Amino acid sequence: MEVTKSNSMIQSLQIGIGILEVISEQKRPLKFNEILELTNFSKSNLYKYLNTFVHSHMLYRDKATGTYVLGSQLIKFGMIASDQDNVLGRISPFLEAISKKTACSVAFSIWTENGPMVIKLFNNNLGFNIGVQVGTILPVTSSAGKIFLTFKEDYFLEQWREKEFKLLSPEIIEGLEQERSIIRQNEITFSNKPIVASVSSISFPVFNYQKQLLAAVSVVGFNEQIPMIEEEELGQYIIEISRGISNSLGYQRD
Repeated sequence: MEVTKSNSMIQSLQIGIGILEVISEQKRPLKFNEILELTNFSKSNLYKYLNTFVHSHMLYRDKATGTYVLGSQLIKFGMIASDQDNVLGRISPFLEAISKKTACSVAFSIWTENGPMVIKLFNNNLGFNIGVQVGTILPVTSSAGKIFLTFKEDYFLEQWREKEFKLLSPEIIEGLEQERSIIRQNEITFSNKPIVASVSSISFPVFNYQKQLLAAVSVVGFNEQIPMIEEEELGQYIIEISRGISNSLGYQRD
């Protein structure tokens, strides 16, 4: 890894950015020795950089495997800074339309090392407790949680899935596993009272042209507002919008 020397630049910051670039370019989790080989740093210096990045959430280290991936803070920066690939900015008109049509709140969630996190709410009525706010980490039993459980790459899910499943009965876990095949086929899912007793939700994935999961969108409302089967009129409307969203990002369903 090359570093340009200049009195007008901070060399240690250059080195740190270079490490992040090396990790991002590999597009997979990397172990310490792999990063060491790619950067040609000393072990002690590389450890200090990686430890600093993990502490600041620029990187995430999986304790079970010892591998490093880009962290939630970089994901947030990327969502804010990117223009062409700013998914939230591009699909916000769709989400606002859903909220207006359904009179429900719409939550936009992305993946972080701790699980699915809500980063935007549309039409969030402060008098209506939907059980989530911006920054909420959603459980696996939520409709958004099921979307990530079904479509997110397995190596991202291991630690989160293990933690979540410890809190569930074998019957619920078996039900989730069986439901995944239905979600994979229909690309939509439902959840009845996962967080607040009177509140249910329906969620769908947001894919790019390679069918990589970018985010999940959840329509959240009172139990009587949210359909529990896709054949209902509101369910059909949400399905139509969901396909329009992913189509706008280049995804074409088979």
